[in-house]
This record gives sequence, C-alpha cells and structure tokens, in this order.
Amino acid sequence: MLRYLVRRTGESVLLILGVLVLVFFMVRLTGDPVGLMLPKEAPPEQRAAFAAAMGLDRPLPVQFAEYMTGVFRGDLGDSLRQRRPTIDIIGERLPATLELAMAALAFAMIVAVPLGLAGGMRPGSGLDLAARGVGLAGQTVPNFWLGMLLIVFFSVQLGWFPAFGRDGPASLVLPAVALGFAGMGQLVRLTRSAVLEVRKSDYIRTARAKGIRDRVVSLRHVLPNVAIPIVSVLGIQFTYLLGGSVYIEVVFAWPGLGTLLETAIRDTDFPLVQSITIFLSLFAISIHLLTDVIYGVLDPRLRLS
Repeated sequence: MLRYLVRRTGESVLLILGVLVLVFFMVRLTGDPVGLMLPKEAPPEQRAAFAAAMGLDRPLPVQFAEYMTGVFRGDLGDSLRQRRPTIDIIGERLPATLELAMAALAFAMIVAVPLGLAGGMRPGSGLDLAARGVGLAGQTVPNFWLGMLLIVFFSVQLGWFPAFGRDGPASLVLPAVALGFAGMGQLVRLTRSAVLEVRKSDYIRTARAKGIRDRVVSLRHVLPNVAIPIVSVLGIQFTYLLGGSVYIEVVFAWPGLGTLLETAIRDTDFPLVQSITIFLSLFAISIHLLTDVIYGVLDPRLRLS
C-alpha cells in the first residue's frame, strides 16, 4: 500500500510540473505574447512598455524561473482588466463552482446508483430498460442543450425555478441537473455493469441459496463490492464537472469560474486565463490523487502491493 501511494504521489507531482511547463510555453509558442494581450492598433511604445511591465522582454529562462517562483509562492500574477491578483479573483468565484459541481455530482449519484443497482439485479426488467435508457441519454445529450430546454420548460413555461443567477437553493436545481446529467448516464452504466459482474460470484449465489431476500443481498453483498469501481470514477466525474461547468455557467449566468473564464477569454485577459487553467489543473490532479488513495483503502489487493 505504501509503495502504491508513493508511486501515485510521484506521478501526480510529475504531472503537475508538466502542466506548469505546458501553460508557460503555451502563450509563448505564438512568438508574440504581447500581441495576444494588447489590441492590434497599440503603438510600438505601448507594446514595449507592456512587455517590460510583464517581464516578457527578459530572456526565456529568466521568465520561466520567475514564473515557477511565483507559482510556488501562490502568486499567479495580476488581471489585466481588474488590476487585482488573479488568485483573489479565483477565490471569489471558486465557491460557486464547487457548489454547482457538488450538487451535480450528488444528483448524478442519487439517481444513478439506485437505478443501476436495480437494473443490474433484474436484467431485462422495466428498471433495467430504464437504466439503459438513462445511460444512453446521459452519454448523448449535450449538457448546454439540455440546460436551455430546462430553462424553457421549468422556468419560462412553468415558472418553478429561476432561469439565471445564484440566488438560493432553487436557482441551483436546473444547472445542477443539466451539468450532472452526463455523469449520471456514465454512473448508471458503470453501476449496472459492475452489478452484472458481481451477481455472478459464488458468494452471491450462496446468499440467495440461503433464502436471503434480494434487497438484503443487494445492500450487504453487492453494493460494497460495486462501490470500488464507482469510487474510482467519482474523482474523474468531479473534475469533469469542474471543467464542463463552463458551458452550464454561461447558459445559467452562474457566477463561477466558468463564466469568469469565458469573460477573461473574451477580454483577452491572458494572465487570468492562465491562472484559471493552472488552478483547475492542479485541483483536478489533487482530486485524482485523493481518489487513488481512497481506492487503495477500499481495495485490499492494493494494500498488499
């Protein structure tokens, strides 16, 4: 188990370094980073002054050293438009994005796990058909299109939920459903497949031969073994929800990192775009590492490795 954790931690550290290097060279591969941040009509004097202020006139190794030093200090630079540290701006928007992502993940799990469990325990039944239908829909329906449909039906026509903004629990329902729908489809299919595999095991047949009810077999024997592959996917799903929230936040005018990133791209505020990219990448890698640790705790085979 210790060797497994050390290996996964080392891989995560190397991945983080790779992300930092990639983000640094991403803008510089264009050959003219100043041209990405200033209008085309900017005079040469303004370009030279801006390059000096941003440190872009220094040798590339010096720029890289300053960049890495700033990252390790938690200094990701200042926003060109807001004239404030980008890490402060991200900190203001992060709670809204985490709230939306966690609500979407909760919605996906509440619907997917019971439905996939019921469908896998009764192959060919109505519940199994429903599970397969939900799984297929979740994998094929675009979340931004679903979001617009939810707004038209539940906000405009029925008036049950707010269409835009972040104003209380009611405003969280529609964006969470739209964002979590794809994850729900994947979790349904994963849970159903895992149940179909587990129910073939000898201990499941033995429990049924003893006359134990299907509900007890499902909760005591099937679900704990199905939880292992589900946990391994939850971390991936959560990071996907963080990244995929860009479209949903724009559709629902949700004041999170997604709308912040969209605004920064539109305003050519590259330091802010770069900071959001770094932050989300580091956050995603950390979530994956935490998922691997939990997976190692749940799976006894890894504890013996």
